[in-house]
Amino acid sequence: MLRLDGLGALPARSAGGRVATVGVFDGVHLGHFVVMRQVVERARALGAAPTVVTFAGHPKEVLVGRAPATVTSLAHRLLLFERAGIGTTLVLDFTPELRELTAAQFTRRVLVDGLGVRELVLGFDSKFGKDRSGTAASLQPLAAELGVVLVEVPPLRLEERAVSSSAIREAVQLGELDRAAAMLGRPVSLLGSVIRGHGRGREIGFPTANLDPHHVLRPPDGVYAVMVLLDGRLRPAVANIGERPTFGSPGHSVEVHLLDFDGDLYGRELEVYFLERLRGEGTFAGAAELGRQIGRDVEAARRSAAAAPERWVIPGAYLPIEHPGSGVTRG
Repeated sequence: MLRLDGLGALPARSAGGRVATVGVFDGVHLGHFVVMRQVVERARALGAAPTVVTFAGHPKEVLVGRAPATVTSLAHRLLLFERAGIGTTLVLDFTPELRELTAAQFTRRVLVDGLGVRELVLGFDSKFGKDRSGTAASLQPLAAELGVVLVEVPPLRLEERAVSSSAIREAVQLGELDRAAAMLGRPVSLLGSVIRGHGRGREIGFPTANLDPHHVLRPPDGVYAVMVLLDGRLRPAVANIGERPTFGSPGHSVEVHLLDFDGDLYGRELEVYFLERLRGEGTFAGAAELGRQIGRDVEAARRSAAAAPERWVIPGAYLPIEHPGSGVTRG
């Protein structure tokens, strides 16, 4: 996927023009996938380039001075865009200057003059431009004037509730992983870089990869059965989120032990899918007792991984692991 950073990176127009959508798309959930599927399908029909315009940070940081904990980091969002079939993403910093652009100015300068957009696909709740005034309805007269086809995608609902990033954020924070997964169409996941740790896991026979997930939101503290995507292969693993109380280590960490794997992962990026919570974080008498408990966790993670194909399509149509009842039509 081609990534463009900032308005200064706008390319020469694509020969076939572009079909685009605009938004943060935090979580890249099922509702977002429906929008992106429309972008990809319309682009294919027109011989155009499927494109997303997104923001590096959450606009609320500028608009109200604070932003919600994000479901996905920017790097993870871009990876999920690419898997959905998006060919180009324009990443904008939501600066005070950008905030002052009206929806009409943004549409003319960025979308039409800058990117050469022929069709604009917007979700039912999409709003952009100064005072968030740019909606599918408000932009329709301008789109007609500019010769741009504007398509509004209706909401995707689960149990009569629209799928949304805020609802997923709430479910993850409460530890309701199944509810969040139903809206995501995949298990709750994070993309993290492996950083240097203290090496204590290796000392007790269970080496761990310490992850920097690049964003705040993650499931509650505890031990989880997970699947880790590494080199195109999903590997069963155990993840620990928390303070590591047995060793009195300062700070909050995300650690992953890959089953039946021995190798150097430092500097690599791992995508971690949370299958189920095995237990809460506890304090143990020492390394030996902790090691015995981790051994039991490993066996539980093996069972969870073995049962995963009963609940998930591996590989999925869009993702390495995808809910079979996701509601996303497979093309």
